[in-house]
Amino acid sequence: MAVADIDLSGINIARLSPDQRRRALELLKLKRRYSSENKLANYQAYAKQAEFHAAGKTFRERLLIAGNQLGKTWSAGFESAMHLTGRYPNDWPGRVFAKPVVGWAAGVTSEATRDTVQRVMCGRINAIGTGSIPKDAIKSKSLKRGVADAIDTVVVRFGGGGDVQAGESLIGFKSYDQGREKFQGETLDFFWPDEEPPEDIYLEGLTRTNATNGMLLMTFTPLQGMSTVVKRFLLDKSPGTHVTTMTIHDAEHYTPEQREAIIASYPSHERDARTKGIPTLGSGRIFPIDEESLKIEAFPIPAHWSQNGGMDFGWDHPSAGVRLAWDKDTDTIYVTDCHRQKEQTPQMFSLSLKEWPKWLPIAWPHDGLQHDKGSGEQLAAQYKKTGLHMMPERATFPDGTNGVEAGLQDMLQRMQLKKFKVFSHLTEWFEEFRMYHRKDGKVVKLADDLMAATRYAWMMRRYGISRKEAEFSVEIEQQMPDSNGFYF
Repeated sequence: MAVADIDLSGINIARLSPDQRRRALELLKLKRRYSSENKLANYQAYAKQAEFHAAGKTFRERLLIAGNQLGKTWSAGFESAMHLTGRYPNDWPGRVFAKPVVGWAAGVTSEATRDTVQRVMCGRINAIGTGSIPKDAIKSKSLKRGVADAIDTVVVRFGGGGDVQAGESLIGFKSYDQGREKFQGETLDFFWPDEEPPEDIYLEGLTRTNATNGMLLMTFTPLQGMSTVVKRFLLDKSPGTHVTTMTIHDAEHYTPEQREAIIASYPSHERDARTKGIPTLGSGRIFPIDEESLKIEAFPIPAHWSQNGGMDFGWDHPSAGVRLAWDKDTDTIYVTDCHRQKEQTPQMFSLSLKEWPKWLPIAWPHDGLQHDKGSGEQLAAQYKKTGLHMMPERATFPDGTNGVEAGLQDMLQRMQLKKFKVFSHLTEWFEEFRMYHRKDGKVVKLADDLMAATRYAWMMRRYGISRKEAEFSVEIEQQMPDSNGFYF
């Protein structure tokens, strides 16, 4: 019988003879030792960790962005052990290597690498084999010079049975403080940076996997704000990348009471990063509001509520559209729909909004007055020709001004008063909401397309109409056109 199959749960130790008791205790000790030296066999992923693993089958670059102590390093450490040993569970949803691999795992400093990724994968230095790599799979190790108890490389026996090719894998432990040059030369099957690396090291590590069509799996808590590496995944969404966001509410090892205590323990400017994996923007956030206070489940818009839309024009950056509803009885604004898309002609973008009612008045910015170099037509006029009900003039406040800061402060105040709500399924809107920030006091014009469209719609909400008004109006477009040929 295998050690893992030994079951002592139904045995009453007190009723055994001395010899039987001694044998039972020896078996129990053996079972516990086996379990501690083969943790990989019992790895169970949380839902968000499983999502991260599964993405490896399709995406070359993956990011598990999460708060502190939520299990991000643990999950990548156990996945790395599977690739190194070839021991995959039967229901494994991610990528599978059928031959020995070469990988690197890296942290911020040699000491940090030793205390995080090395400990997770190998166990503590006085208990090597009690990490994610089973003890019987560790053939040998070499220590790093100059750093106490730090391992440089581990040779891992590969061969999980079935169709896998037996042999030896190799895992090397690196640190960002070694500099980019130390990340050159090797050909890798996978690279795991734990905590956010500098861009040059990230790209160098990714390059090491080119020849093997390998992969990069990254785990970090975003405490460096909107860095280039964060931007690559959250804003640019480069082809072949995938993001899994894990919050403290996804970590199943905490009770509700523990979660609340942990959240309260962090300073307010780091709370979102350390518990929700939202990049730290500190006082730079334009809307320093808990997004949960804005979210509301979608519901049918009552026929008497005023509605209007807003649009931000783009090409290299996305064109964006937002739809608002205004409950005048409670003076509450709702964001009910949104859409953004790069490199879309007016005709194509309008097709994306085909579910929006034709009577919906849409606000637009000053650049809608610009003339297209090809046709000579104004941008707003081109969108109107597609059938969208563009408002007759660019977005302004009632007094004719259009200050950005005035609009943002107006919206922030409404959010603070809980008079601004957003349908909870609008993922893209909340992505921009989290990242919307200032630098040196100025609004960063980066991935803010839906935020801009929302502001234009907000400014022109006074021109919204209700479905009831649209249905019973004699003909909205019978009103006199203005000098530009627009109707409203």
